[in-house]
Amino acid sequence: MSASTVARVTRSPRFLFACAGIGLLAGLLSGLFGVGGGTVIVPMLVLLLGFDQRLAAGTSLAAIVPTAAVGVVSYAVHDSVAWIPALILAAGAVVGAQIGTWLLPRVSQNALRWGFVVFLAVVIVMLFVVIPSRGEAFTVTWLNGGLLAVTGVITGVVSGLIGVGGGIVVVPVLMLLFGMSDLLAKGTSLLMMIPTAISGTAGNLKRRNVDLVAAIVVGVAACCTTALGAWLATLVDPLAGNILFAAYLVFIGVQMARKALGARRIARAAR
Repeated sequence: MSASTVARVTRSPRFLFACAGIGLLAGLLSGLFGVGGGTVIVPMLVLLLGFDQRLAAGTSLAAIVPTAAVGVVSYAVHDSVAWIPALILAAGAVVGAQIGTWLLPRVSQNALRWGFVVFLAVVIVMLFVVIPSRGEAFTVTWLNGGLLAVTGVITGVVSGLIGVGGGIVVVPVLMLLFGMSDLLAKGTSLLMMIPTAISGTAGNLKRRNVDLVAAIVVGVAACCTTALGAWLATLVDPLAGNILFAAYLVFIGVQMARKALGARRIARAAR
């Protein structure tokens, strides 16, 4: 029986507590950094509960839906959501998410692991390229509206393929290329994630690529700490927050790379 099959049917207390712990951490980072929490959920499901990369990605995307919803409310209270740009991003991302979930079962697990590591490396670099700022206004034009739609499609593909809500892509892009303040970018990103994650999850459910019990436990637990993370985001210096997040991503990237290398050695030994 494969690890993913075990994860689907085993509902031990350890399994549920682990899902809850993953959700609490994911919710905190979701609110703090404006991401869906997939950078926590996917590797933790793989490393702690033995999910394969595909099942972890699909489960993570489902868990992101309630997490992002709570995050949007938390940022909207501080008037830090750009509603029209979020809807433009979401329209593109919904299309992209279907492409990503279609590609997911057609890509090898080890390729997904390495893709995730490369993805994290790019994000880490972007965190230090972006100069966080606050108080910047944003006006939608035909040009940046079109660029937002393209960004949404690309984000949706990444979301469906890797199992992240897309905020890890959108937040740095909105700050770096569109000049949004960090808080506005985070709130907008969380709103964009909701339809994106729903679209991707619908595709994953059709392909039986979601552990619904794990997704529900992770998602509900994440809702308990998302508002706290959003509140902390208003207190933490943006640059300090980027440094802390980059350190976490380095840790996760190293762990996933080790797992990918281990799988490669096993495959070679089996030949």
